[in-house]
Amino acid sequence: MNEIQSSQDMFFSVIINYGLYLVGISIFFTWLVRTSLGTESLTNSVPRRTNMPIYLPFVPLLIWFGFSLIVIGISEKIWPELPDWASTLINNLAMCTGATAAFVITLRLVRKHFSRRIKGLGLDVKTIPKDLGFAILNLLSVWPILLCILLVTVYIGRFFSPDFEIQQHSQLEKISQHSQIYVKILIFITTTTIMPLIEELLFRGLFQTIIRSITSKPWLSITLVSLLFTSIHVNAEHWPALFVLSMCLGYSYEKSGSLFRPMFIHIIFNTSSVITVMMQSG
Repeated sequence: MNEIQSSQDMFFSVIINYGLYLVGISIFFTWLVRTSLGTESLTNSVPRRTNMPIYLPFVPLLIWFGFSLIVIGISEKIWPELPDWASTLINNLAMCTGATAAFVITLRLVRKHFSRRIKGLGLDVKTIPKDLGFAILNLLSVWPILLCILLVTVYIGRFFSPDFEIQQHSQLEKISQHSQIYVKILIFITTTTIMPLIEELLFRGLFQTIIRSITSKPWLSITLVSLLFTSIHVNAEHWPALFVLSMCLGYSYEKSGSLFRPMFIHIIFNTSSVITVMMQSG
């Protein structure tokens, strides 16, 4: 009976996965046809109006990273023999606190330097239902591409080193390693909510808007911000897939004018990754 149930679960899992990939590929190719291979996809996008200097977004970014690194460094000096789960707890608390401070400072900067303030950045609660639906479609369309990028990365890596493997994100490793429920909850909140919100607010909301206002070329601003976004992540083997994901996030922002849309894409992507790891380890 267990073998039959296992076979049925595997069958439905394969059907669902391949079904999602086929839907994503269909959406992506439809987009390519309708936009002349993407060249006409952002012709009607409207730039957001801001007078923010290009250096100013680095202030909340440095506050976020700086505060987190200082707290983590101090905790390692004071408690060098902490168990790994306790270090993980402190590290995530530091990241959440630093991200929250950066979030508040960013919103204050937006209120001062953006036309129409928060709404001018693309945060209008009236668009949330529409943005959530399109976020799912956008993520579905890029999902098969991300999978192909990962497979190509593994293939190239094994060409140079037969033992090459894409390392799991450190947060995903921690959530599967530690049994303490409060550690899992904190990692879950950090990964699925705090990080996506602050990263989209900074990279898409500030950096992409400012670069777009300077270059007046939406795809150039999306590409430059994607390079910056990718570079802040530690694992180099993740960079190709992260760059593609970031291009999707940047495009969704320029196309819709709403920052909620890339936020939802990022949250759904991270949440699905965390839940998958938790199911596999549980």
